Amino acid sequence: MGLGENQIRIKLPMEALEAFCRRWFIVEMALFGSALRDDFGPESDIDLLVTYAPEAERSLKNLIEMSEELEAILGRKVDLVNRAVITQSRNYIRRRAILESARTIYDARSSVSA
Repeated sequence: MGLGENQIRIKLPMEALEAFCRRWFIVEMALFGSALRDDFGPESDIDLLVTYAPEAERSLKNLIEMSEELEAILGRKVDLVNRAVITQSRNYIRRRAILESARTIYDARSSVSA
């Protein structure tokens, strides 16, 4: 018997993730992909959808540093995706699949955290 669709299948270190989001000016972080499905396993990566604050400095160097830091926090490979890129994607099938399945785990604008 499965956990059902969109159920988080990994223990998240929320204090560390919240500190990470504050440090990198991320106002929202959401899980999507296999971490919310029955096919999530020990070798699965973690897909994270993030929304940056306007003052966030976005660069390839920062993206690499952020990914490495998240991999250390979560103990797994991480795929870090900018929500703005997805919402503007011409691939409506991918866009809809990601946005409809995403589960918010951190939101600086409210009291939401997993």
